[in-house]
Amino acid sequence: MSQVVIPENIDIIEILKVLPHRYPFVMVDRILSMEIGKQIVGLKNVTINEQFFQGHFPGRPVMPGVLILEGLAQVGGIMAYYANPEAIGKKLLFFAGIDKARFRKPVVPGDQLIFTLELLRQKRSIMVMSAKATVDDQVVAEAELMASFS
Repeated sequence: MSQVVIPENIDIIEILKVLPHRYPFVMVDRILSMEIGKQIVGLKNVTINEQFFQGHFPGRPVMPGVLILEGLAQVGGIMAYYANPEAIGKKLLFFAGIDKARFRKPVVPGDQLIFTLELLRQKRSIMVMSAKATVDDQVVAEAELMASFS
């Protein structure tokens, strides 16, 4: 593994240098902490301006669970790219599977999602991560995510 310098503050500008995602599909605003190849914590501020709130649901905006999973995956992807910097801009990281997904509480405008992922194991190009999303220290979603570079 090559030596990677982690910026002290991984803000949206740095995130966009690593992730291939663009508006309206970037689901992470900042990385709060990272231990490359072990653990990462990211943040998403959920606002009423999100496009999906127009239809999910009028009168009672709730963030779709699959987009919470997408946010978790993007934060895990950032850790994977920092662990494999030669892949940045050259390879895409794809979902390989989602297991044990559970949604515990609705996420609404004004919430601040904290995404925490830990690498459980890696075999060849497949990474398996434990993923948890919280709001105000309460678990709102969790899953095991599998991803692979292609």
